[in-house]
Amino acid sequence: MTDDDTTDRGNIIEFVSLSAGGQGFCVEITSIREIRRWSQVTALPFSEDSVLGVMNLRGAVIPIIDLAGRLGLGTTEIGSRNIVVVVAIGSRIMGLLVDSVSEILSVNSETIRPNPTLRRDGGTSHVTGLLPVEDVMLRVLDLSALFANDGEEAA
Repeated sequence: MTDDDTTDRGNIIEFVSLSAGGQGFCVEITSIREIRRWSQVTALPFSEDSVLGVMNLRGAVIPIIDLAGRLGLGTTEIGSRNIVVVVAIGSRIMGLLVDSVSEILSVNSETIRPNPTLRRDGGTSHVTGLLPVEDVMLRVLDLSALFANDGEEAA
């Protein structure tokens, strides 16, 4: 093994590609704890629209968030084919309802293109970059930024 091989491996990031609201996204695999099928949740009154309710996951009660709703892409029509991606954001565990999970991608960090757009409010964008995969561009999600304003800091 050469030093170049070691350097290349140091630049490799693994993502899980998923679909929410008919759009392609990817999340770093280190944030994902579990991928499971949709099951009914217990609704919580007066919660944000994207919060579908809570689920008991091996004794822990976790919120289930409609990722498309959270991203402003409309409400997900829930069916038996939906997936819940259980993620850890800092010390918080939550489930993200998505349309589908596609594959694990191992990419060189240099492949990720910077996000060319800015948020209207000047805040940190939850889309940190764009990842070209075949003929589509996946949006690289920063879950800490996406959920940073939820009561406690996510990072």
